[in-house]
Order: sequence, then structure tokens, then C-alpha cells
Amino acid sequence: MDNVQILAIAGSVIFLGIIAWLILRGKLREEYAIIWIICSAVLIVLSFWRKGLDYFAKLLGIYDPPNLLFIGAVFAILIYLLHLSIVVSKLQEQNKILAQQIALLRAEESRKAKENK
Repeated sequence: MDNVQILAIAGSVIFLGIIAWLILRGKLREEYAIIWIICSAVLIVLSFWRKGLDYFAKLLGIYDPPNLLFIGAVFAILIYLLHLSIVVSKLQEQNKILAQQIALLRAEESRKAKENK
């Protein structure tokens, strides 16, 4: 093993440890941590198996193996951004409904307060 491989393995394991720590502290929900765990596991596997990236690049017909890594990262980011967009849209709709319900409750409370005077 050379220094770059040791550094890649150490970085991937440290990243996985940080993700675990964030989950245990309640700062990262499990549903969002899954993608990070998968990415760090892939990085760990590729760090140990140096020819793995070459193998998959040849299998898919990609000339330069780092391009496969780049394409995979961009694809994963796009999927993750789509997921976050769906979550934000759902939360925005829930927020609108909650605001409407609060407005109705305040109007009803105001009406009742006027009736009691």
C-alpha cells in the first residue's frame, strides 16, 4: 500500500465515523445518512481495491476511470438534490396548511372573545 491509498482509506473511515457520530448525536437523521454511508462504503471499497475503478470503467466502456467516478458523483448528487426538492416541497405544503389552520383558530378565538364581552 502506498501513501495515497492509506490516506484514502483513513479519510473514508474518518468520514464514516463522522456520519455515525452525527447520527448518534441526533444531528443527522437516518434517512438522510443512508446516502452518505453508501458513498463512504464505496470509497472504502475503492480505496482497498485499486483496480476496481479500472474494472468498472472498462465494463461500462468508459475510457478514463476517474471519469466514471465523476459521472457517478454527479449522478448521485442529482438524485440527492431531487430527493431534497421533494422533501422541501412537501414541507412547504405542510407549512402552508399549518399557517391556514392557525389563522382559522385565531379567527375563531377572536370571535369567541368578542362574544364573551
